[in-house]
Amino acid sequence: MTRIGVILGSTRPGRRGEPVARWVMEEAGQRTDAEFELVDLADYPLPHLDEPLPPSMGQYQNAHTQQWAAAIARFDGYVFITPEYNHSTSGVLKNALDYLYAEWNNKAMGVVSYGAVGGARAAEHLRLVAGELQLADVRTNVALSLITDFENFTEFRPGPHQSQALDTLLGQVVAWSQALEPLRTSDHGLRR
Repeated sequence: MTRIGVILGSTRPGRRGEPVARWVMEEAGQRTDAEFELVDLADYPLPHLDEPLPPSMGQYQNAHTQQWAAAIARFDGYVFITPEYNHSTSGVLKNALDYLYAEWNNKAMGVVSYGAVGGARAAEHLRLVAGELQLADVRTNVALSLITDFENFTEFRPGPHQSQALDTLLGQVVAWSQALEPLRTSDHGLRR
């Protein structure tokens, strides 16, 4: 069964990402084409990148890096839930991505973003980072507006069209994760 990690990319107190993550997991729970698991960055308190060697070498020295690598390696694809901070993704999500390399390679990813303009700039930044990590990003982006999808900027109430967009995104991430499976298991030097 294809395994998809839903990564909650904010650790701020009162973060809007928690209800978004619950919604994504509820919608994903209705699918039978993959298993979905929530990965909350609050459960992986990584300091600023502190590995002495580049992640591409795969020689992780610290226990927290090894734990993070083991958590991420078991998935075939990812859905990143990200806020938009200062026209980008959160620092904690960028740091978590930077810690690893091979664990991300040849897997699919999609983005559920939120912010004043739907977190569109955070999603675009994640797509740039994904390319360097050899993550294949799907076209669909669920862009949640703090103005229209959150009542009084706090209570999450996504419009019905957002569920349709999320279903499309999840379907694309699953399909691309399955399509990339031969690259992850081939003997062509692509598996790490």
